Amino acid sequence: MSTCTYTVESTGVAIMTINNPPMNALSTSVINDIRECVKKALADDAVRVVVFTGAGKAFIAGADIKELDQMKEKKTASRYLENGHDVCNLIEGADKPFIAAINGFALGGGCEVALACHIRIADETAQMGLPEIKLGIIPGYGGTIRTPRAAGLGQAYELILTANFVSGTQAAQWCLVNRAVPKGEAVNEAKKIAEAIAKKGRPAVKVAMDVIRNGLVLEKSAAQQYERDGLGSLCETENKNEGVAAFLGKREPNAIDR
Repeated sequence: MSTCTYTVESTGVAIMTINNPPMNALSTSVINDIRECVKKALADDAVRVVVFTGAGKAFIAGADIKELDQMKEKKTASRYLENGHDVCNLIEGADKPFIAAINGFALGGGCEVALACHIRIADETAQMGLPEIKLGIIPGYGGTIRTPRAAGLGQAYELILTANFVSGTQAAQWCLVNRAVPKGEAVNEAKKIAEAIAKKGRPAVKVAMDVIRNGLVLEKSAAQQYERDGLGSLCETENKNEGVAAFLGKREPNAIDR
């Protein structure tokens, strides 16, 4: 039975849940289950936005330390980490938004999976952190890359080098998450955001996500050209025609996926 599954609501919002008691640790089999579940959701036309959460008292509490204990050689460890990089890159590069609803612990690899999501909502009492340095290693699923981009260089150094945890409230102050919400409300808040996005036409959502991602890595003039090309391509869609017509007609637009 898969440790990662999803259900789709009538709004087009999928609730994807990791369920690997007691703390949703990221063993190799769990990472593989997440990969297959993400691929399935991306191929599912009924899914427009994914809310990603964990069952029980953790989002994802980290890697499977027993597996990590077997990593004795550089080549073996590097190959092991490719699996986690692959899943995080798959989520980050998705053309459907992934919203992390962080309940409880999001530590190590769990924090890194959350950082790969496009939007993050945390329970104010959640605990986030990258404690790998306590084990004599460093974050290996993109934590050293995405943390400074999300929170800034100083916050990344502090989080990674101290191995301290931060609450959902502090994570919001550091911009690790979009916002912190009262305990037990992370999924509900994430669903509200997901439902607002799900009402929009898929062409514009896909292009916007693509342009935002590439704007981070392209030189400024190239990024501006990419933005112009993206907008230009959308001018050829029925969704754009409907959006403009709705605005001029002073009504809400109907999402058209072409």
